[in-house]
Amino acid sequence: MNELIERLAELAGIQPLYQDIWGHTHHACVETKQALLAAMGIACGDETQARESLERWWQAPWQRLLPAVSVHTVGESPLRVTLRLPARDLGRNARWRLTLEGGGSHAEAFRPETLARLERAGLPDGEYLALALDLPPSCCATPGYHRLEVDLDGQASAGMSLIVCPATCYQPPAVSGERRAWGVSVQLYGVRSARNWGMGDFTDLAKLVDWAAGAGAALVGVNPLHALYLHNPLHCSPYSPSSRQFLNLLYIDVEAVPDYAECADCRAAVAEPAFQARLGALRAAPLVDYAGVAQAKSAILERLYAHFRSHHLAVDSDRARAFRAYCDEQGEDLHLQALYEALQAHLHARDPACWGWPVWPEALRSPHNPAVRQWSAQHRDRVEYQLYLHWLAATQLAAAAERARQGGLGVGLYQDLAVGVDRGGAETWMHRELYAFEASVGAPPDDFNLHGQDWGLPPLIPHRLREAAYRPFIRMLRANMRTAGALRIDHVMGLMRLYWVPPGQRADQGVYVTYPMRDLMGILALESQRNRCLVIGEDLGTVPDAMRQAMREKGILAYRLFYFEKHWQGDHGFKSPWEIDRDALVAATTHDLPTLAGFWRGSDITLRSHMQLFPSEGLREAQIVGRAEDRARLLLALEREGLLPAGMTADPAGVPEMTPALALAIQRYLARSPSRVLLVQAEDMLGETEQANLPGTVSGHPNWQRKLSLNLEDWAADARLAETARALSAERG
Repeated sequence: MNELIERLAELAGIQPLYQDIWGHTHHACVETKQALLAAMGIACGDETQARESLERWWQAPWQRLLPAVSVHTVGESPLRVTLRLPARDLGRNARWRLTLEGGGSHAEAFRPETLARLERAGLPDGEYLALALDLPPSCCATPGYHRLEVDLDGQASAGMSLIVCPATCYQPPAVSGERRAWGVSVQLYGVRSARNWGMGDFTDLAKLVDWAAGAGAALVGVNPLHALYLHNPLHCSPYSPSSRQFLNLLYIDVEAVPDYAECADCRAAVAEPAFQARLGALRAAPLVDYAGVAQAKSAILERLYAHFRSHHLAVDSDRARAFRAYCDEQGEDLHLQALYEALQAHLHARDPACWGWPVWPEALRSPHNPAVRQWSAQHRDRVEYQLYLHWLAATQLAAAAERARQGGLGVGLYQDLAVGVDRGGAETWMHRELYAFEASVGAPPDDFNLHGQDWGLPPLIPHRLREAAYRPFIRMLRANMRTAGALRIDHVMGLMRLYWVPPGQRADQGVYVTYPMRDLMGILALESQRNRCLVIGEDLGTVPDAMRQAMREKGILAYRLFYFEKHWQGDHGFKSPWEIDRDALVAATTHDLPTLAGFWRGSDITLRSHMQLFPSEGLREAQIVGRAEDRARLLLALEREGLLPAGMTADPAGVPEMTPALALAIQRYLARSPSRVLLVQAEDMLGETEQANLPGTVSGHPNWQRKLSLNLEDWAADARLAETARALSAERG
């Protein structure tokens, strides 16, 4: 039985061991492998099941003429596709036909017996052969999603997706050659303004773009903008979305909707003193009140939809035609997204404990069930309402992206792609067969998360994603690159391997599962070039050397944070600016780590101690000592560069707080690096102490709720922001 489990695990990509960041080797036990195989839908509860599963796995590729997909690189010679067929069919007349995505085709007759033989296998119904079908060089000259079909004498035929990819990802002129750029990043929900309804919105984003263009920046970065849950706004983590293909509807600026300008009743409702008082309270709240924002926006959006139906859809206006064109362009996926949201809102209204499709009535748990189609037909207006909201969100984000292009930002919007999706959301409902619901994605223990991390997100099953010809992955990339000048891939190592936590186990008891990195990176390069989108891979934590090599080859920028840019062998001092990677985005910190002010104070250590996130007192004490040493190392590094603020020495005892001058000196230090992109957090420009998110916590800390201290309207007059912009523009050229 153990041998069967080991063989199945190897075939399914479950790695037998891994090394953590301290160099310790962790072996996966048989029980862990068995649990993960079961989560993948591979039956292995007893020896009979395991043996049958192994036999099915081995036979499956031999029983089809072509695989579901084959991914290649432009110029690859030969472009080789594996053909599998019974030995008895070798003498048949055959023909292949390649239909190019952009039109045109290639075709050729052949006889299988003339092809090179790669492998043979004996199946119950006879001998099978794997043959090398080499297509001519002209077939791999054009990048795209092509279709290859093979016909055997009119008796058997098969088709597959043949994807030809460029060699590298796109890099814009603003960061090519010796050019270097800088940008500002915000948590969009936390942007304060005098006009928004208690959280940042797409109009705020457009105004941030204007500020950045005037300040000399090349990009504006935001947190993931993925769809969350309008019915449950307290589910607010942008890294646990319902879908990565569509947008968070709470970012809609209600007053910027054209229907608002047309609808006097809506404007009157918003102008009511009680409603204005409500908006004032939402703006003044120290944290984002997601429930309050959702209630206020939904009340008016419902009225705007009613106006849109009666004044546009009913008369087939130009605006109605634009809406229908958007729905047609987005196709079935948008319809299913809207249908999911309408169903979830309906069921949640009846039972507030209904958190997602896994607890829906059985007949509704698949979008393909007759009961779902029947419900959709009976509640067409509720589905259409959700379609309307997604149209508004997409239109407003597209306007902000266009503002970035027209305003001269060299890169544009820098968007963030989460590593996974919530198990009860729309994306898993649409593609239920692709996910291992019993397992969770996470990360092994490291210095900042000593218990390891369990993100609660169900992982994609690698072999099923391949069988789907990577279509969900492709659609997700397109959706996010459509408005992005740069896309950050959260936990980019997921293109190569993901850390799976078995059901019912602790986060430190997980194991890695392999993904088809070559295929996924090729598709990433294809979509990057098509959308003219720079790609940054967040490669923090336990990163295999092969992953970093692949990123360099594909032109994917690495992600370098000042806190970790040290000489780990020796004195642990900070690297000089010139030692930081050229092909990288560099930043002082990020949303999961302390701000500069918080780092200097050790606020994160105090908070993690209070939250009991240290597995031992010894580790807590080691981090306290290490932080004190880092403060001294930081000042020494600035001293070597001649960047210590006036009157400041390298003695950390004389610097009790992170001053604006010291924070600016750190940003200038990083700006001197050869890294193609420098990103500065708005929190650090404004001297904020608290970080956006504390990993390892769900409650007890206001994750994803903090607002910036300064209204957006006051940014242009703020001396700290102006000085930072001048300094970074001067350092970066």
